[in-house]
Amino acid sequence: MQTAYLFPGQGSQFVGMGRDLYEGNAAAKRVFERANEVLGFDLAALCFDGPEEELKQTKNTQPAIYVHSMAVLAALGWEPAGDDLALAGHSLGEYSAYAAAGALSFEDGLRLVRRRGELMWEAGQTQPGTMAAVLGLDGAAVEAALESVDGIVVPANLNSSSQIVISGEVAAVLAAMEVLKEAGARRVVQLEVSGAFHSPLLATAADGLREELEKTDVCTPRSAVIANASAAPVTEPDAIRRSLVEQLTSPVRWEETLRRMVTDGANRFVEIGPGKVLSGLVRAVDRNLEVQAIGTLEQVDATVNGAMEESR
Repeated sequence: MQTAYLFPGQGSQFVGMGRDLYEGNAAAKRVFERANEVLGFDLAALCFDGPEEELKQTKNTQPAIYVHSMAVLAALGWEPAGDDLALAGHSLGEYSAYAAAGALSFEDGLRLVRRRGELMWEAGQTQPGTMAAVLGLDGAAVEAALESVDGIVVPANLNSSSQIVISGEVAAVLAAMEVLKEAGARRVVQLEVSGAFHSPLLATAADGLREELEKTDVCTPRSAVIANASAAPVTEPDAIRRSLVEQLTSPVRWEETLRRMVTDGANRFVEIGPGKVLSGLVRAVDRNLEVQAIGTLEQVDATVNGAMEESR
């Protein structure tokens, strides 16, 4: 059985995230403490106590989710392994995947996601945009509907055959929402975001991120990481840098990513981090796949104890 590990992106955060790990596992506690040192502020307190509005700021959300995922891995005693593993992360979760695979150090990954969040917020201030989730239409139907809308609006997250997120200029997205409802979408919901993520409006953020990545040590990952922008493995360090830059202005090809992992032999998926968003998307692709979410101390302990029982 090949296991695929998935790492969540923005939207999975919540006030209280990671507190049980911090209080109940020494390795996870060290991750939060190291994050505070690297960032120069108390990220742990923000995760545990909020306020929610501050935690929801992109520059804080991204490091919070990244650190939570890394704390879960530390509590599990994770070490990057070889050919029997495949990893992927949704948007910012791709950084978690590369850190888990040994391509990025914990500290460098943390600095990158913090700066990424700042750059994305700044881009949203200079070129305002928004996003909307479209339920009940596939990617082809969404793209066809968007062709009739004036302005910049593009598919941003290709999550499943019936869940697509669009992104672009505010007026264009609002107009697209009405067109998509007329085209038969079951539901169209505007998202609470600070910009048009994964769209051409983030070109300035991509430029800034490119500069940061050029200064960052990137190694060959010790496990396969499937990239958002291509839904294919990316292993060469400079290619990883290019892919992470491209990711900001390109759609997250998540359904393709999951199907690629299945084609490559994965039949068990484990979500590492807060929430169960990605677990639901796995089930949307194939309900017969084995899915597990590990984001709490209870789930960590059950996993560790189960592995110990199997080894006896």
